[in-house]
Amino acid sequence: MKILVTDDEKEIRKILKLLLEGRGYTVIEASDGEGAVEALTADPSIDLCIMDIMMPNMSGVEAVERIRNFSTVPVLFLTAKSLDSDKESAYGSGGDDYVVKPFGARELLMKIEALTRRYKNYSSRQSLSSGGINLGAGVMVNPETREVFKFGEPLDIRDKEMELLIYLSTNRGRAISSDELYESVWGEMPLPSSSNTVTVHMLNLRRKLEDTPSSPKIIRTVWGKGYQID
Repeated sequence: MKILVTDDEKEIRKILKLLLEGRGYTVIEASDGEGAVEALTADPSIDLCIMDIMMPNMSGVEAVERIRNFSTVPVLFLTAKSLDSDKESAYGSGGDDYVVKPFGARELLMKIEALTRRYKNYSSRQSLSSGGINLGAGVMVNPETREVFKFGEPLDIRDKEMELLIYLSTNRGRAISSDELYESVWGEMPLPSSSNTVTVHMLNLRRKLEDTPSSPKIIRTVWGKGYQID
């Protein structure tokens, strides 16, 4: 899971990075609101944003107002202010929760877990209510029910193939390397042989999804970068 930490204080970013990476999160850093907007624009797969409010160039509130134009990523505000008016401003901009400095590690982690769990449940319901994710060429995948259909007919997709397809479809528009796919789907650190494992599963998946597996339209190979669903 990726978390964007945005704070103009380098020491705060360092503390949060150590805390979150110790819990297995991947941490991306930004030093102001502009950097946060740029990071989320470049990487829409970020799962949560921890955002300081008082920052130079662009405040956290201003940044979230811009982010809400293109993303529903959960935002946890982190600030030294605790007045009701400050909270109203934070929530009014599109923030989801609020932690006051100095913060406790336990409280912060509990809020992060609650926000990401709530967001994933919401996303799953949205996918289900809309009938799943349309990948084109008649293919529809529903991450909630773990079902794949082609022109209305169910496909026999095995467990790891399904995990690969869900990961790619929920990160569509981004080229994903074999190493990232292996680490995310198999839950292990990639080895030199890991790319072969991914390749074999990808070939099997393409045989089931694509009209012409040798010339795939749904899961493209982006040379030098990995696999991508547009």
